[in-house]
Amino acid sequence: MNQHHWNTVYQSKPTDAVSWYEAYPQRSVDTICAFGLPTNARIVDVGGGDSRLVDALLDLGFTNLTVLDISANALERTKMRLGDRAAMVQWVITDVTDYQPTLPVDVWHDRAAFHFMTTADAVARYLDAAGSGIRPGGYLTVGTFSTNGPTQCSGLPVRQYSPDALAGQFSGHFTKLYCDEADHHTPTGAVQSFTFCQFERQ
Repeated sequence: MNQHHWNTVYQSKPTDAVSWYEAYPQRSVDTICAFGLPTNARIVDVGGGDSRLVDALLDLGFTNLTVLDISANALERTKMRLGDRAAMVQWVITDVTDYQPTLPVDVWHDRAAFHFMTTADAVARYLDAAGSGIRPGGYLTVGTFSTNGPTQCSGLPVRQYSPDALAGQFSGHFTKLYCDEADHHTPTGAVQSFTFCQFERQ
């Protein structure tokens, strides 16, 4: 993925002007809470950027949070928003395909990073990172544009997935819990169709 591209995006656009903005990430919060894990569970938000998910999880009492993004600018915006609470979070600036957590995580949350893996090599590297980064019995929740969704995002091509196709990508290391499709309403009023799947690490 292109670090310069994403730093430029986060430098040039306000938080609430990017297409993926959510004032409150209700779906992500509900999904993570449904796993029934203790508040000291290790959770990583992959491609978290300046998402409000970390704020919401801190508000719920979670204490072992990591936000990963390729853009330093995105993470700096989130740190500034959190103020003193930023010290409670681990911040990782890297391409997700290079990510190796110091300890396997309990929850790997990815709302919209995987669909930027448009080559077989990038997909394989992502799958390796997730497979080694999540503990056995841990959870992966991933969202992508659906087959009815956009073909690019922020000027970059994406790969669309049906529920079956997305589940198939992760079948090597993970057991599917469920998949569904849902619409996201962008700040401009456009509707984007997403596929979401939840998995348990084998």
